[in-house]
Amino acid sequence: MNQQANLITTGKVWSIPGGIHPAENKSQSNATPIETLPVPSELWLPLTMHIGAEALPIVKVGDTVCKGELIAQAQTGISASVHAPTSGRITAIKPHPFAHESGLDAMAICIESDGLDAWRKQTPWKDWQQHSAEEILERIHNGGITGLGGAGFPTDIKYRNKHAAVHTLLVNAAECEPYITADDVLIRYYAKEILMGAQISQMLCSAETIIIGIEDNKPEAAQAFREAAKELNLPVTLTVVPTKYPSGGEKQLIQLTTGLEVPAKRLPSDVGVLCQNVGTLRQIYRTVVHDEPLISRITTVTGKAVNKPGNYEVLIGTSIETLLNQAEAHLKKAERVIMGGPMMGFAIPDIAAPIVKATNCILAPTKKELPVPMFDNPCIRCGMCEQVCPVNLLPQQMLWASRNRQLDNAALHSLPDCIECGACSFVCPSNIPLVQYFRYAKGEIRQEEQDNRKAEQARIRFENRQARQEREKIEKEERRKARAEAAAKALAAKKEAQPEGAAPATDAEDPIKAALARAAAKKQEKQASAASKSIDELKADVEKAKTKQAKALERLAEAEKEGSEMVNALRKAAGKLEEKTKSAELALQQAQEQSN
Repeated sequence: MNQQANLITTGKVWSIPGGIHPAENKSQSNATPIETLPVPSELWLPLTMHIGAEALPIVKVGDTVCKGELIAQAQTGISASVHAPTSGRITAIKPHPFAHESGLDAMAICIESDGLDAWRKQTPWKDWQQHSAEEILERIHNGGITGLGGAGFPTDIKYRNKHAAVHTLLVNAAECEPYITADDVLIRYYAKEILMGAQISQMLCSAETIIIGIEDNKPEAAQAFREAAKELNLPVTLTVVPTKYPSGGEKQLIQLTTGLEVPAKRLPSDVGVLCQNVGTLRQIYRTVVHDEPLISRITTVTGKAVNKPGNYEVLIGTSIETLLNQAEAHLKKAERVIMGGPMMGFAIPDIAAPIVKATNCILAPTKKELPVPMFDNPCIRCGMCEQVCPVNLLPQQMLWASRNRQLDNAALHSLPDCIECGACSFVCPSNIPLVQYFRYAKGEIRQEEQDNRKAEQARIRFENRQARQEREKIEKEERRKARAEAAAKALAAKKEAQPEGAAPATDAEDPIKAALARAAAKKQEKQASAASKSIDELKADVEKAKTKQAKALERLAEAEKEGSEMVNALRKAAGKLEEKTKSAELALQQAQEQSN
């Protein structure tokens, strides 16, 4: 028993700069068990539920699919596949409302459920240790697994793009955002599966140590980890960190649990750490061992406009409206519906949008609970935003640069390092939406970089084309010279081959001169044929020309005559009209005199 206890060590806690302590509001949704949502009649699967290129549909309207069947294939590079969450028929492949701040629709595949929920053929790997790392990564890739903590980054890419040797696997169980309890409840019920996924992940990244980072407001989840680690005989370091937002950020949790600081524009693997969310680790286990692709997830539904707040296991593609109805949400009471938490979430433009892989929370607060943001006031330079920034940035300077679109200046103040946690906006006494300005500026910087890359590519293509044309011109000239030299050598060889005393070669023997001679001969033939016409024929030609000229002159005279007659007629008509006008004017004058 003591040996098992020694497997679980308590980790040292370091500190991070900044941070805030907003109201947690987690007790509303973590007091009840996970509820499984019934299979809806219709599911909409967006093709862009992840960071990277959208998946490409491999089905067409009218096809029938089984649960877990691949319906959209990941592209090369950064992308993730999409699978059918239930069995049924493909009824549409078209744009559909999508949960995004832009409010724009996204291409999606619609599945009409047949009510059977029948699985495709599955191939479990109970002995996953017998498979190579590459085979396991391929299975994770084929399972469409993305980060379930909110970022949506394809999971297999994390293991393939390691820049340095990884010595620590960090299990992110902090879940620092207010209201959200999806990870907390997931750990309580599935801690063993999470740690089994951590074992697979440890093998893939060759990590020596597993550290679990969890906030101190989750005692039940921490205890569940201890019991699961003992059952699996798995050595882990459990590091309980203070509850502070945003301690759940990847780089912040690394610093809290290891003391290592990830440099700007670098990855955690550069300091030997690979960080995975608990939901992602459980899905790795389900996919690798049981051959279950990512088709469902645990989502928190909470807020004072919800009668049954809690955590629900939902099929990907279920409409947000269906989930809210299941949780008995009163949308008339809700000021707005938010995907994510109050700090980093965003208002959903259309609740017909589906649940996606990254949907960890649906928040329906009342107006009193989360008031509408007030109009912002001028910055008073209090410096509070700088004090709470967990990345040691200068939000005030970045705000001025972003407002005035001074993108170079914003980049100089490390704007790309902003994690958009919202801590600065939370404490701002002037209600300035700092994060919105930063997101705008970061988008503009990305667009400029993309435009610059395209311009550079266009310049390179143009220069390559110019070089190719110049090269082809030189090669053409060289070929012409080579042909001329070959012809000259052939002619010289022919002359040398003639016996002594023989007549010299004529011009006809030279191919070029012969061709010129034939052209001259043809020209002379044409001139001779023209000169061979008789005098009588030439006289006849002259007479024909004179006849045509005479007819043309006659027609001209007739036209002039007709024109002169028309002119005279018009003059007479104008004279008569002038007389009538004078008569009318005279009559008018007389009438006026009589009236006076």
